[in-house]
Amino acid sequence: MTTIRFDVTLYRIDDWTIFRLPQEGSRKLPSRGQVAVQGTINGHDFQTVLEPDGHSGHWMKVDQKLQRSAGITAGDTATLEIQSTKDWPEPRVPKDLETALAAAPQKIQDIWRDITPMARWEWVRWVNATRNPDTRKRRVEVSISKMNSGKRRPCCFDLAACTDPNLSRSGRLAGIGQ
Repeated sequence: MTTIRFDVTLYRIDDWTIFRLPQEGSRKLPSRGQVAVQGTINGHDFQTVLEPDGHSGHWMKVDQKLQRSAGITAGDTATLEIQSTKDWPEPRVPKDLETALAAAPQKIQDIWRDITPMARWEWVRWVNATRNPDTRKRRVEVSISKMNSGKRRPCCFDLAACTDPNLSRSGRLAGIGQ
């Protein structure tokens, strides 16, 4: 795998600290959608999934732990080295989906365990892609129903769009420049 190296500036949007990959960096990645990567930021290791920004590029949330270890915060510029990887990390499953999966019939729990981490990321992304609590509740229910009918992935959403409702406007990363 080719290592992609560049400097990024960290931005704060609400409670999130993120950076946006330069377009030339995103163009070297295998997809305009989510991409699993491993790499370093200021020499500190991480593995994550880059999110699409809706502009044919990518962004990444930098959690507090990585900020502390790399000695960076919003407004700083950091050196990033990444490689795409086929080994997807496990997603953080939101509590409502986790509860529904735990209460679901064994068939659905087996499907959840059998699907790839990439597919689990897609389910989590789809459930998380709304601010409306009623819509979110319905998406959890529909997730269970779809898996019950044998579906292994959600469908019908733009994989290259920014779907985080706290960071996107009309499928595009908002709040920071291109």
